[in-house]
Amino acid sequence: MRRAFSAATIVAALALAVSACGGGGDGGSAAAPAGSAPSDPTKISGEITWWDTVRPDSEGPTFQALIKEFQAKYPNIKVNYVNVPSDQAQNKFQTAAQAGSGAPDVIRSEVAWTSQFASLGYLQPLDGTRALENESDFLPSPLSSAKYNGKAYAVPQVTDTLALLYNKRLLKEAGHEEAPKTVEELKQTALDVKKKTGADGLALNVDAYFLLPFMYGEGGDMLDAPNKKITVNSPANTKAMATVDDLIKSGAAPKPAIQDSYANAMTALKEGKTAMIYNGPWSLAEVYQGKEFKDKENLGIAPVPAGSVKAGAPTGGWNYAIYAGSKNLDASYEFVRFMSTPEAQAKIAKEISLLPTRASAYGNPDVTGNKDVATFKPILDTAVPRPWIPEGGQLFQPLLEGYQALVGGKTTPEEMLKTVDQKYRGIFKDWS
Repeated sequence: MRRAFSAATIVAALALAVSACGGGGDGGSAAAPAGSAPSDPTKISGEITWWDTVRPDSEGPTFQALIKEFQAKYPNIKVNYVNVPSDQAQNKFQTAAQAGSGAPDVIRSEVAWTSQFASLGYLQPLDGTRALENESDFLPSPLSSAKYNGKAYAVPQVTDTLALLYNKRLLKEAGHEEAPKTVEELKQTALDVKKKTGADGLALNVDAYFLLPFMYGEGGDMLDAPNKKITVNSPANTKAMATVDDLIKSGAAPKPAIQDSYANAMTALKEGKTAMIYNGPWSLAEVYQGKEFKDKENLGIAPVPAGSVKAGAPTGGWNYAIYAGSKNLDASYEFVRFMSTPEAQAKIAKEISLLPTRASAYGNPDVTGNKDVATFKPILDTAVPRPWIPEGGQLFQPLLEGYQALVGGKTTPEEMLKTVDQKYRGIFKDWS
């Protein structure tokens, strides 16, 4: 899951929480439409706009092919496909919903955005509609991200987590037949790669989401949501930040660029300039475009290395959500239903290795035949749940700014976390 949360995101979210007027008014309380199916769904007509957030070159063609299949089955529904960069979609949707015009009928909503949009009244409730077909088939964790105050405001599209992606050839040349299982082994393996092959051992992505495996590995977290406690400034997280700092200072990972580090890490892996990165299943379609992985067998995928407490990666993913102000709800329901069927999810998994959210999809031969999905699924099963709260999308910007300051040598792990803690207290004013 790619993330880039700007300071404007936080400001906009706080402002919108006060002045929301987009499609429900009081926290998404718009009445749910009748759930009965039309006598002939293929006769539904209308024009809808879908904002997609996938990478247009490596992932977009698969979703556009699904739209063609949908329109062949529903000739009276026109789908306007718009690709919106994932780091812009949140703010753009909020702005359009706030204004009451320009919002899409359907948006691919990041799991951390869904409860926020719902709390602001911008999403259509989906319980009892055709959009949320066979709800019991969805995996519990992705389904929980689509709900707010016990009601469904989205349909899970794909789920994901982070793993260690590595170049088998480079590790073997450095004397390692297997991926490192602990952060200590990660550091040593990276140093060996640098010494024996000349390539960098590990490329870090300066993104808050990518810090979470280090935090979880030491037993830390950002929040204790059930008890309304801010836990980011903890000894466990201090140790995690010190670990990241040491990876850079030791030379195991070169000092990353503060800007464009995701693209830089991906390019370095694809070109054989680095041996290892942390990334998710969404990145595989792009990774396989690199010269180092024309032979797909050269790519290794392993669980993120464990810290002193455990190995842990965050739960991520994307949902289909419908704008509460849509003028074509029936067409939107049918589109979301079609795009989230087990068959559609199996096609997505087969072609671009994105993980299905439906349990039944994992029995489809197109899914079982994808080795990458089979490798990621057990990693996903042990992923650490995140709190699906309206403020969830605001957690990353303060952590990102702290990470950037740490990488830039402008702060220490201790001071970094104190600053993040202070910013969190501005968001969660009544938390301890």
